[in-house]
Amino acid sequence: MSDTAQRGELPLTFRHAVDADTPLLTALVESAYRGDASRAGWTTEADLLEGQRTDPEGVGAAVRDPESIMLVVEREGAVVACCQLEHRGEEASFGMFAVSPGLQGGGVGRAVLAEAERTVRGQWGATRMRMQVIRQREDLIAWYERRGYARTGELSPFPYGDERFGIPRRPDLVFEELVKPLG
Repeated sequence: MSDTAQRGELPLTFRHAVDADTPLLTALVESAYRGDASRAGWTTEADLLEGQRTDPEGVGAAVRDPESIMLVVEREGAVVACCQLEHRGEEASFGMFAVSPGLQGGGVGRAVLAEAERTVRGQWGATRMRMQVIRQREDLIAWYERRGYARTGELSPFPYGDERFGIPRRPDLVFEELVKPLG
């Protein structure tokens, strides 16, 4: 019996996003990471960054990119999570991951990550999944490590000065690469 069935929750459904999903997905990503609403969940970045996490142009570009899949996750017809998958040869990149703050900690994120891994293996034959996480998000990195992701030691600078990604509240933000082999 699945975790979802044991808790008596309704099943999740997965589909590829279409242009009409862009406003809702933008709002979902913002609610999971920025502002007071994000504090209802554990993935908030509100103490590290203010301003926007993404915008309709960025989400729309991900939806329309032929080398990208924006995965939409629904429960009873309501969008509750999403993630972006990008095809990069033998690898896939995982990003723009958001779970509705009120559902965080209940297994939705774990299910989305597992479906994302299945999708990139099946759709593109990807052998590895790669992602970037703000290094200061130790709790989030630990969550990914429990799911088989490993720190590579590769660091990338945070795009200071580009408010499309938020306004940093501290001067030391940096991205760390995580990778997982897909079996």
